Amino acid sequence: MKVILRNDVENLGRLGDMVDVRAGYGRNFLLPKGHAMLATEANRKIFELERKKLEARATALRKDAAGLAEKIAAARLLIPMRVGDREKLYGSVNTTLIAEALATQGIEVDRRRILLDSPIRTLGDYVIRIRLHADVIAELALSVVAEKTAHAEEEARSAADGSQTPSAAEPGE
Repeated sequence: MKVILRNDVENLGRLGDMVDVRAGYGRNFLLPKGHAMLATEANRKIFELERKKLEARATALRKDAAGLAEKIAAARLLIPMRVGDREKLYGSVNTTLIAEALATQGIEVDRRRILLDSPIRTLGDYVIRIRLHADVIAELALSVVAEKTAHAEEEARSAADGSQTPSAAEPGE
């Protein structure tokens, strides 16, 4: 089945490319989602008329992704985890946990966009790649620390800011 791509599709092609795809992929995914249109003579003419609008939209999406990539590159993520012997984690740090931690910093990223080869099972510093667009991949600095260490760092930061909450009055005062 020959189709004309209406936007960039990963591992397939760019906007305006005419590609051969399997009939099921075209009928069940590309056409219903609006990623492509059948490559007929009439559709080619229609596509050429709307090409500028589609290219402008693709450029805007790429620019938004680049802006988000800058925010992600500037962010430093700290994930506290419970640890056992030899700094081995109870559980693991996966894409869902990373996406939730990013959301607490005001950065919304779909967990399926986070590229992890395997879940993180040890303490340390990592560089995580996030595919925001076919052309834009952001890198995130991630530190996995022991829970106790994370609380100690938070308390030290609070003390340095002078924003410690006063302790409750002792009974009998």
